Amino acid sequence: DKIEVLENYQVKSTIVNPKINNVDVFSIISDDAFAYVNFLQLSHGSIVRSHTMEIKKKLEESDKELLQLAIIEIRQRFNSQSKNLLLPFSCAIGDDIKVTVPKLGDKKKLLELSERNSKYYRQERFKQVKITDPDRHTNRIMAQMKTDLHLAEEPRHIECFDNSNIQGSNPVAACVVFRNGKPFKKEYRHFNIKTVDGPDDFKSMEEVVYRRYKRLLEEDSGLPQLIVIDGGKGQLSSAVKSLDLLGLRGKIAIIGIAKRLEEIYFPNDPIPLYLDKKSETLKIIQQLRNEAHRFGINFHRNKRSKAAIDSELERIRGVGKKTAEELLKNFKSVNRIKKASIEDLSKTVGNAMAKKIYENFH
Repeated sequence: DKIEVLENYQVKSTIVNPKINNVDVFSIISDDAFAYVNFLQLSHGSIVRSHTMEIKKKLEESDKELLQLAIIEIRQRFNSQSKNLLLPFSCAIGDDIKVTVPKLGDKKKLLELSERNSKYYRQERFKQVKITDPDRHTNRIMAQMKTDLHLAEEPRHIECFDNSNIQGSNPVAACVVFRNGKPFKKEYRHFNIKTVDGPDDFKSMEEVVYRRYKRLLEEDSGLPQLIVIDGGKGQLSSAVKSLDLLGLRGKIAIIGIAKRLEEIYFPNDPIPLYLDKKSETLKIIQQLRNEAHRFGINFHRNKRSKAAIDSELERIRGVGKKTAEELLKNFKSVNRIKKASIEDLSKTVGNAMAKKIYENFH
């Protein structure tokens, strides 16, 4: 008990208000599996003790039921004799104990401090669990995502799509895959846009989603439980069209994330969902979106630079695509081709062509 008290001691003896004397403050926060109750003990206006208890839920107990049990246990453990309690909601503790649910002032601030301690303790526990019991950590996040996004099943396999085209050149798309909330890089895929002329995000999204899931169906590969589309209602509607064509509508959950306010869109629902900015669900969706963007941009950049290199060599009269590829294969870069002597160039393309290339760069 002493070690636990020491680990959870988060506040020094802070003067709050000399008029607040011999008061016990309790707060509770909870998730699907655990509740966290923080206890602050005040004496002569100073916080003299802080302790947080973790309670594993066995049934569907309410926060009120769990808080009542925790108050009795904690007060017995620390031998608290205080007759005044500050609580987040009214609870029946005993006839001789006065319960106050503060709305304003220093008492309300004390309750908020206690809640912050509960949240801080929970975050620290999450960090420990992530290291010591990664399966429990993953299971908790998957359950949280299922609840937050109103899904029929946990999203163990998520895929996210992003389009990349800069000034309409070399349109490409990327698909990244997360399994159990973590990147699964060997399943990432790039797409060259084949059926769309010019920059058209909606048509491009329609094409890549169709190609991706047509292929998975043909190969009888496992389908994801959730698809995330980087974009708002327009891109989401385009992706949904492809799922309709493939007969997958309703079999895979699909959402869009808009960049401006990080709002989540669902098909045929004009009102977006706003997740708490600190929620782990939103963090995973943002990570998916950012990873898809990074993966797509890198592919787009490589494709564009390759096109620029090819065109620079092909502008030389007599140099075609095959010759350009042969030169790059042997010299590795345009810069090395520029510095090469006629003798070196002739080993790859013959004397006449070597002379043309040399004269072009000199």
